[in-house]
Formats: sequence, structure tokens, C-alpha cells
Amino acid sequence: MSNIQADLHALYDIMVTRIPGPTLETLYMVAVSTLLSLVLGMILAMVMVLTGPKGLRPIAPLYVVLDITVNVLRSFPFIILIIAIIPFTRWVVGTSIGSTATIVPLTIAAAPFVARIMEASLLEVDSGVVEAAKSFGAGNFQIITQVMLKEAMPAIVLNVAVVAINLVGYSAMAGAVGGGGLGDLAIMYGYNRYEMDTMLAAIIVLVLMVQGIQMLGNFFYRILK
Repeated sequence: MSNIQADLHALYDIMVTRIPGPTLETLYMVAVSTLLSLVLGMILAMVMVLTGPKGLRPIAPLYVVLDITVNVLRSFPFIILIIAIIPFTRWVVGTSIGSTATIVPLTIAAAPFVARIMEASLLEVDSGVVEAAKSFGAGNFQIITQVMLKEAMPAIVLNVAVVAINLVGYSAMAGAVGGGGLGDLAIMYGYNRYEMDTMLAAIIVLVLMVQGIQMLGNFFYRILK
């Protein structure tokens, strides 16, 4: 029993002394990259919905270019992407390590994923609603922003939760190359120094973070549904 108490005390001590800083770094990386990827991804999704084969104003060459670009970027494993764009990251933020630098590859990795799932959400809107908006004289931009986005908002909220959860995992992976946050802590202490208590503490916080994001997504989904 004393060994269990000692282990729990050691875990508690790690939670108090080592975990808060990396947790805030992870939340910072995930929050900023989620916001940036949503902006970029939504713009891409709206253009793809507009110019797609069944779009409001089909432009096949533009859609094909965007479609291929999104698919290519989505196919990159994140650990390879974060290394491949180090020069670009350094050019944007002045460094290639740390939590702020990690936001660049996180955003680039998530934006194509956001574009694809947002495109799917918008295309699932009942065509009858779109036709009704057209009959009232609504323009293409109005249809997308005021009709399709509004109708698809519950699904979009759930998709935002999925994106944020994926970014939590990506941010932890970035710790392998000095990305900061809980992943960096787990690798530096849990793996390199064989401190399993630190590894366990980081995992617990990451699991709680994912659960919290999913609960928020479900909460807002129920409100908007």
C-alpha cells in the first residue's frame, strides 16, 4: 500500500510542477492552429462548393487544381510535413522549434482536412433549400454564407471538434522535433529519461483534453440541432 501511495504522490507532484506549463502550450497550439485552419479550410471549402461539378458556378479547371492540392497535402504524414517545411516555418516565425513554430505545420496539416470535411458538410444541405434561396434572388455568396452554412452548422460544429482532437494528437507528435507542449515533455522525460510517471501524467492530461473537446462539440451540437 505504501508503494501505491508513493506512486500516487509522485504522480501528483508531477501534475503540479511539470504539467501546467506544457498543458498551456498545447492548448495554445491547438486553439490557434484550429482557428487558422478553420479560416483557410472554410475559404477553400466555399470555393470548392462554388466551382465543383454540382456547384453554384462550376469551373472545372479551378476545382481540379484545388481538389488535387487538398488531396496531396492530406496525404503527407505529419511528422514528415513538419520537417519538410522547416525553412518555411523559420521564415514565417523566425524559428523552427517551440510552440509558436509548431502552429505553422499544424495549420498547414489541418487546413486541407478542414476543407474536405467542410465541403462535405455544405454539400449535404438539402438541394431544395438551395433552390428556394435561388428563387428568392439570392446570389451565390449569399447562398453559401447565409443558407448552406446555416443549415450545415450542427455538422460543422462536430467537425470542428474532430479537427481540434486531431490537432491535439499532431501537437503531441510535434514533441519529437522540439515542438513544445505535452508531447515534448513526454518524450524529453518519459522516453529519453525513462520517467514513466511523467509519461503517464502527460497521457492523462491529453486524454482529458480530448474528452473535454468532444464534450464541448456535443454540447454545441445539441444547442444548434
